[in-house]
Amino acid sequence: MTFSIQNMASQAKEAANVVATLTTETKNRVLMTISANLQAHTAKILAANKLDMDAAKKNDLAESMVDRLLLTEERILAIAKSVEYIATLPDPVGLVTKSSVLPNGLNMSKQRIPLGVIAMIYESRPNVTVDAASLCFKAGNAVILRGGKEALQSNLALADSIHQALAQFDIPQEAISLVPDPDREIMNELMTLNEDIDLLIPRGGENLIRYVSQNSRIPVIQHYKGVCHLYVDEFADLDKALKILVNGKVQRPGVCNSLETLLVHKDVAEKFLPIVAATFAENKVRIHACEKSLPYFENADLATDLDYDAEYLALEIAIKIVDSYDDAVTHIQRFSSGHTEVIITQDITLANKFIRQINSAVVMVNASSRFSDGGELGLGAEIGISTSKLHAYGPMGLESLTTEKFVVIGDGHIRG
Repeated sequence: MTFSIQNMASQAKEAANVVATLTTETKNRVLMTISANLQAHTAKILAANKLDMDAAKKNDLAESMVDRLLLTEERILAIAKSVEYIATLPDPVGLVTKSSVLPNGLNMSKQRIPLGVIAMIYESRPNVTVDAASLCFKAGNAVILRGGKEALQSNLALADSIHQALAQFDIPQEAISLVPDPDREIMNELMTLNEDIDLLIPRGGENLIRYVSQNSRIPVIQHYKGVCHLYVDEFADLDKALKILVNGKVQRPGVCNSLETLLVHKDVAEKFLPIVAATFAENKVRIHACEKSLPYFENADLATDLDYDAEYLALEIAIKIVDSYDDAVTHIQRFSSGHTEVIITQDITLANKFIRQINSAVVMVNASSRFSDGGELGLGAEIGISTSKLHAYGPMGLESLTTEKFVVIGDGHIRG
């Protein structure tokens, strides 16, 4: 039988009505079963992931995407545990966020409700399959998952564990659907199904985000690139600065909350940059440096505006010496992608000024950009980090996957 994305979307819309009425207890039991299935099926999932990894190496997939694609026993356990954590989180569905009695005697309240059907288009990361499925389900939504061809076998294995859990509780499989064919034309058709799908969330590289945003008929929340900045101020503790810089750039460079640009105040550059140069040389980090910082590094490239606008997702970074705090803020405001910015300073007044002036989704003071993550910020797993300011901004957890309706209760009231 030929696969039909139209049928999948229609069936997801029907399933969304079922999921929306599930009790919190039932949803949590399903999630705990999904977690148990993932752990029980680890060997099968790893075998499927090996097929994807072999194909990735054969096709010379970028190192950052290979890192995101890889599953291990430890990563599968972490994915399963994140599902368990989502089960422990408060259910946003039905939450009354506002209640008042109007002057005319009407009782007005606002109540959280599911969005309906959410479609995810994403690349490489098989963990997104489980994270998105679990979060959307807990928030009372149906979800359509369209992963990339590079992770197809892994995603199919993960989805099988999820579907077995749904079947155990007599919940339609279409509540969590995985598109089994990565053909681009199917994705293009999916983006036209605005009568069945309520929200589209693309998650991946810059080209994917732009393509979806420009071609979708469905409302889109962008999870744009992460050009994350670290500004080392003249009042910085340089020991803290170095630890945070290394953690942000070296620990896992292929993720969106890794650092891509280092800004250093001119008054600490002479002391700080030689240490940075030695540390980055040891970790084989490629440097794009401004004219003032270039002499501190061997084999560095002269930085251009393209370098300051780049999301490297690799052991690569752009560096600039700035004359003042204001220059640092101006640079960030020009090149920021709205993801995460960090200031290292012991000046509390300046830190608060940075928080007020920088309007990226996450602003850090003396802390690593790597904490810009739904799990680290108490959301359980995240469906992504929104760089769109409308509806949701920053790491998106359960509440971001709901909206609000007005509930008005009267006693025969009519409007005069």
